[in-house]
Amino acid sequence: MSELHELTATAAADQIRNKKLSPVELVRALLGRIERLDPELRAWVTVDAQGALAAAAAAEQAAAARGARLGPLHGVPIGVKDIYYTAGLKTTAGFRPMAEFVPDRDAESIRRLRGAGAIILGKTVTTQFAYGDPPPTRNPWRSDRTPGGRAAARPRRSRRGWSPSSRSAVRPPVRSSVQLATAA
Repeated sequence: MSELHELTATAAADQIRNKKLSPVELVRALLGRIERLDPELRAWVTVDAQGALAAAAAAEQAAAARGARLGPLHGVPIGVKDIYYTAGLKTTAGFRPMAEFVPDRDAESIRRLRGAGAIILGKTVTTQFAYGDPPPTRNPWRSDRTPGGRAAARPRRSRRGWSPSSRSAVRPPVRSSVQLATAA
């Protein structure tokens, strides 16, 4: 088996569905990498370790239940950009006056991802309202530089292997990719 942080979302979902990989094991491995690497790279605004582990345990129980219908992303941990509302989890949009804002509902894209079985690891850094430069994140190849651009956290997540979805970003327009993910 590949290192857990090297799995694509598809490979992780397949291994979870075929009971070759535990969602709890995958979440713990990715949280460990975040804990080790994020102090230098600063790609995560909020990490919801407790919520992700609880969701992983629930996903594991659902996968063990006979006849349970599993979504296409069942048990797959993902990081989402900090511009999307996530119920009960801080959403700052990179804007200081929103530093403590906690929405009471999910954005439609997040609702669909959760409905497909995805586990939210946390929120990734964005520039203010995902517009502008530079982000506080560091470039994984040259930590003295910023990666720049609106997908600022993606290269670090991808290179550092923090989440299987890190090879693609969840960002506008989301609807078409989420519709594909939930069609099953």
